[in-house]
Amino acid sequence: MVKLGFVVAEFNRDITYQMEILGKEHAEFLGAEVVRTLKVPGVFDIPIAVKKMLEDGGIDAVVTIGAVIEGATEHDEVVAQHAARKIMDLSIEYGVPVTLGISGPGMGRLEAHARVDYAKRAVEAAVKLVKRLKG
Repeated sequence: MVKLGFVVAEFNRDITYQMEILGKEHAEFLGAEVVRTLKVPGVFDIPIAVKKMLEDGGIDAVVTIGAVIEGATEHDEVVAQHAARKIMDLSIEYGVPVTLGISGPGMGRLEAHARVDYAKRAVEAAVKLVKRLKG
């Protein structure tokens, strides 16, 4: 059984809560188990929790969950780009799949609600990667 860790952003919790539930349901559907969940304040904070989870071990992959909603400035682009880059760097550094279930940037709240299934895609990618890299 594939053991997953979830790192979930609390910012925009009305959206990330739905994403977390869908992700856990999809993991169960795929025969994977979510063995650890860490919640962080926002998407920008996800990499440090991913690193902690990878250092602690006991998981086959990490799924990141968050929603970056567009504001009046380009803050959403900076947050999403830097988080995605660091998440990818950690995956390569530790040799463990870390998948991107973060919607945005450049979307409004309605679009974010329409994209809650991104969590399912990230779970599916994590499970596929674990199976393909092991065998």
